[in-house]
Amino acid sequence: MTARLVYSEELSKYDFGYDHPMAPGRVRHTIELARQLGVLDRLEVVQPPAIDDDLLASVHDADYIAAVQANVENLAYGLGTTDNPLFPRMHEITASVVMATVEAARSVWQGEVKRACNISGGLHHAMPRATSGFCIYNDVAVAISWLLANGAERVAYVDVDVHHGDGVQQIFYHDPRVLTISVHETPAVLFPGTGFPYEIGGPNARGSAVNVALPTATGDAGWLRAFHAIVPPALRAFEPQILITQHGCDSHRHDPLADLELTVDGQRASYQALACLAEELCDGRWVSTGGGGYAVADVVPRAWTHLLGIVSGEPLDPQIATPVAWREQLGPYAPIAMTDGGDATYQDFSSGYSPSSRIDQAILATRNAVFPDLGLDPSY
Repeated sequence: MTARLVYSEELSKYDFGYDHPMAPGRVRHTIELARQLGVLDRLEVVQPPAIDDDLLASVHDADYIAAVQANVENLAYGLGTTDNPLFPRMHEITASVVMATVEAARSVWQGEVKRACNISGGLHHAMPRATSGFCIYNDVAVAISWLLANGAERVAYVDVDVHHGDGVQQIFYHDPRVLTISVHETPAVLFPGTGFPYEIGGPNARGSAVNVALPTATGDAGWLRAFHAIVPPALRAFEPQILITQHGCDSHRHDPLADLELTVDGQRASYQALACLAEELCDGRWVSTGGGGYAVADVVPRAWTHLLGIVSGEPLDPQIATPVAWREQLGPYAPIAMTDGGDATYQDFSSGYSPSSRIDQAILATRNAVFPDLGLDPSY
């Protein structure tokens, strides 16, 4: 097989409690839907390796790791807050998520497979010495650090979560070997309050951070217009050797924690675009993760099952029905099809700029801020 899923039941135990938005069911429901639709049959499913605390320490401070291991309230590190409450075996479970993403990156970088996914990963808010936004350890940052330590010279990270990928950006903000791109709802109204277009990388890494801050209520057409106006040209200019992507699906119109208006169909189109960019630019080397997403039953399983289908090389037809047995497990609100009936078409930015469009204003703000440092013309 050319594609791998790194998964074990342990990863679905990332559980802050029954009333927390980060419900572990979103991962379990995804795996079960993918299984019933035959997607898992097209993926090599492997377990994450044993925990390596030295790998964690490549990104996270030793005293912070010790605090997580102690598993007692410690507000200095954000442990035991409403967003990040304690739960049993916190270190072991969250560190296993890290190991799964590192294993996905290792298997791709060392040529065992072209594509690998950790659907439980994408915990992009965690900082070197603090929890943040439901994230304890930053699995994607540790995986990128592993790649850099093992010969990678140019790693690109694209984050399509509705929230800015602040932890990954901050960790590599001064490293010109890592390009971070985040497409998110404007930080003027949404956590974590960062990700403005003027955040373009440190003094010796200008152009290494790209931020697309979209207005509230942006839907499929506007989101995809912005994505294609920024992400492909930035990646082509950087010429990455491997692509790492985070696929938080909280940009969906039903997500309770944000205010974009995408459908599963628009999200699926972004996954396909990233797969194509990995083929074009990285000889197919692509590592993907999950991320945010809090419409646990009706959105997350379908979005991520589409992602897994694309990773497997055989994308699912959006028109197919969800399996009856799966719907019965979820209850009366389970969706009956893999589509929302959305329209994933968009008008390319090259067709012309509309000064009155808030989408186009956001696109141009990013292009003006960072394209010159990438050697690109903001105005075509």
